[in-house]
Amino acid sequence: MVPPHDFFGLPIGVGVYLVALLAFALSAYLFYNRVFKLITLGKPDMRWDRPWPRLLRMLKIVFAQRKVLQSVSLKDRAGLGHAAIFFGFLSFTTSYILFIFLDSLVPDASTAILGEGVARGFIVVVDIIGIAILLALVWGVLRRWVVKPHRLTFDLTRAPESIIIVALIGALMVFTFLTEGFYIRSGGAGPATAAHVGQYLAVLFAGVGKAAAATLHAVFWWLHLGVIMGFAVYIPLSKHMHIVASPLNAFFNDLGPRGALRPIRKIEEQEHFGAGKVQDFTWKELLDGYACAVCGRCTDNCPAHITGKVLSPMHIVENAKHHLMAVGPAVRAARAKGQPDPEPEKPLIGGAIPEEAVWDCVTCGACEQECPVAVEHIDSIIDMRRHLVLEQSKMPETAKQALLSMERRGHPWRGTTFSRTDWMKGLGVKTLAEDPSIEILYWVGCTSALDERSQKIAIATVKLLQTAGVKFGVLGAEETCTGDPARRMGNEYMFQLMAQQNIETFKKYNIKKILASCPHCFNTIRNEYPQFGGSYEVVHHTQFLAELLKEGRLKPSAGAELSVTPHDSCYLTRHNNVVDEPRIVLQAIPGVTTTEMQRCKKGTFCCGAGGGHMWMEEGGSKRINHHRTEQVLETNASVVATACPFCLQMFEEGIRSKDVQEKLQAKDIAELLAERIGNGAPPTATPPPPKT
Repeated sequence: MVPPHDFFGLPIGVGVYLVALLAFALSAYLFYNRVFKLITLGKPDMRWDRPWPRLLRMLKIVFAQRKVLQSVSLKDRAGLGHAAIFFGFLSFTTSYILFIFLDSLVPDASTAILGEGVARGFIVVVDIIGIAILLALVWGVLRRWVVKPHRLTFDLTRAPESIIIVALIGALMVFTFLTEGFYIRSGGAGPATAAHVGQYLAVLFAGVGKAAAATLHAVFWWLHLGVIMGFAVYIPLSKHMHIVASPLNAFFNDLGPRGALRPIRKIEEQEHFGAGKVQDFTWKELLDGYACAVCGRCTDNCPAHITGKVLSPMHIVENAKHHLMAVGPAVRAARAKGQPDPEPEKPLIGGAIPEEAVWDCVTCGACEQECPVAVEHIDSIIDMRRHLVLEQSKMPETAKQALLSMERRGHPWRGTTFSRTDWMKGLGVKTLAEDPSIEILYWVGCTSALDERSQKIAIATVKLLQTAGVKFGVLGAEETCTGDPARRMGNEYMFQLMAQQNIETFKKYNIKKILASCPHCFNTIRNEYPQFGGSYEVVHHTQFLAELLKEGRLKPSAGAELSVTPHDSCYLTRHNNVVDEPRIVLQAIPGVTTTEMQRCKKGTFCCGAGGGHMWMEEGGSKRINHHRTEQVLETNASVVATACPFCLQMFEEGIRSKDVQEKLQAKDIAELLAERIGNGAPPTATPPPPKT
């Protein structure tokens, strides 16, 4: 787009840079006052380490549109439209630098830099991209306001400002084409005349005189520039702040293990715990609200929301942002005067964010998996739970009972009469106290040790290890809960006590390698104990069994044909990227054929037990495990194969609730493999009876 010749008698460059200076100055002022000053009310959070990995992640998320395109499917192609607009934005930004800011300063500077041929080719490409953007906008409007897929039916996704940005982008494209058309009609020359749309419009404008065309060229050129500058001013005032905030959010994304929660450092010295006010969040958690694109993907994939609960991850971060914008200026003013933070008229929890929503979360990570701008919802939710539990002693009664059991008995299972060692009677399993030279610790976990059904997982795993000649041992009575339920229920203090106790036990026996059957124990010891000085090689039993099969140390025999669908545990698959190994074990069993559920692998659907919900009552119109059981039944498989004792229990209950025990069973992968080892019978079919 060739700039007009002058600006009210002054060189065109003076007008362009003057308008740009005013627009960007106003934009910077709005950004500083409406965003930066409020975000910095949050608590410190070290997010500046490892700059190169951070930059690489940002480039993947932002410029490669990795997370936007990951959700593209036959049912939802919106990611393609967004990517088209984004890459079009990059192309047009390049053209603005060349053809507006450089050419207005030095005539034909763009041609001198690119060369005549490249400049003409670039203009043709940008022209085509402009058409693609207009088509994407039309599709987007029809999709949002006519077709209306579920994730675009939420109140936040129906906000009028969505149409404003569409109108502005559309106007930008139209003004671009009109500018080109009138330039060509006015007798303009050079690479700009290569624009195909402009050539077509110049023919349509044949009745317009050259002088009038030159005037109209200048009018639409300035209107075009006005829209560009208008964008700069509008962005800090709207939800489209995510255009600026999302690259920053991607850069400052947590580089630690995905399944690890952020600890409270020096917990004994803290005066307050968690987040009861917006200023109790970290600055990164506050940045999440500005990065949110309000696309609805997180809420649309949240198992709690899908099953009729109050929780909406999108509303969590958006409501926290709006609450910050409402109370933040008063907090800043008070701090500037050295006064205490004022109490808001409406509280954060129970006001801006429903308390019930805080407890609905199962920490499955589906929201974070789907979020295209790297929002970290779980940390914010857990911080609010920490405030409720540690500051106000407010929690669901069932959570309180589980935490009380952990405090008194070292595990959350209130009704069990089993001891930690009952399951292993007659199996010849040694404890580390009996043989400290054992190299591999089999971490049984509370559920596999103390729940009668789940004990079969531990028994099957032990039989397989013994068959393969693995030298392992257990802690027996010295094993206690990892603290995972306490941490995810919000009792960080109890978690840290349990973690430190276990780390001391590991030091006592010089533990280096740990085998775990429970993904929650696996995740906690592997990813969270290093926060307190306990670093170990931790493997899940499906990983270990897959390796034993590969080495030929386990050789399953043929058996009856069995149709199996694997269920991916959130804490194994989504949080720790263990996807292939469970399937490798299943595929190694003769006679087993696998059928994948629609929601599988990293797109798995939670069983409903995470985030402490194994022990908490569940609200809403439907139980999460019932919804997942229905997804299992859609495969017509006769067995749902799990790799988590929590998931196993949830499916056992779901199968009973649907009264389909005759057609569907739930089994751990270790159980399925053990049934095909040796004589084909399951090892120790019935665990020992509980103590009376």
